[in-house]
Amino acid sequence: QGAGQGGVTPTRVSVSGGSNIEPEKNLLLAAREIRARFPDAQFSRCYRNKSVGFDGPDFINFAVVFSTTLPLADVNAELERIEALCGRPPDAKRWEPRAMDLDILLYGDAVGVVDGLTLPRPSLLTWNFMLRPLAEIAPAFVHPVTGVSVSSLLAATPDKKRVLIYRPR
Repeated sequence: QGAGQGGVTPTRVSVSGGSNIEPEKNLLLAAREIRARFPDAQFSRCYRNKSVGFDGPDFINFAVVFSTTLPLADVNAELERIEALCGRPPDAKRWEPRAMDLDILLYGDAVGVVDGLTLPRPSLLTWNFMLRPLAEIAPAFVHPVTGVSVSSLLAATPDKKRVLIYRPR
């Protein structure tokens, strides 16, 4: 973050959101809360994909990009507040159904462990369900470690599982 006119230059933040417990209700609630807190938020369409790491209902995922002058810890705290509002318990275990999962993928060009988070999120290089929605709204974003655009990362990902545009029934 550098000095801008009248203060700090905003940081672009990329987030992956997903739910497989009442996903329509929870994703709408999360999107409304994100938009209220970060008014310039841009959302991808929603995508359906199989659960990863456990047997469970399909996940519905989206990506969102927004600008903020908040420090990373405050952005993460806000996302955790939204997860809790959607019904995610604070002690939720990995690899189980989720009411809401909001993961910071990129925080500007931050690299390394920052405020307890590894940035960029390592799984961004691995999972189609993170890359495809992000590539829809930010194809030219460059991964700060690989130097490769999000659209190129999507084209090269080894994850070939299907990620389909979600259409409510």
